[in-house]
Amino acid sequence: MGLFSRLFGSSPKQEPVIEPIEYKSFLIYPNSERDGSQFRIAGKITKEINGELKEHRFIRSDVISLKSDADELMVRKSKMLIDQMAESIFK
Repeated sequence: MGLFSRLFGSSPKQEPVIEPIEYKSFLIYPNSERDGSQFRIAGKITKEINGELKEHRFIRSDVISLKSDADELMVRKSKMLIDQMAESIFK
């Protein structure tokens, strides 16, 4: 870490760019969150309906040791949610 970073703090962290997974015209954005030494399953599902972007965010109680595994599980759970509820998830 450089001298200025130690004195004045580091520059703000940039949000990671999350590539969405398209499923049945919905976009799934896995973004599991660090929770101690593990990752909590989290993310959002979006869909454009009548020209308006709808969004459903969620955080689950499940925690997994690897971020990639947590994101993969988030995508599977999102697909199940879309299959079960379709556009009603936005209500």
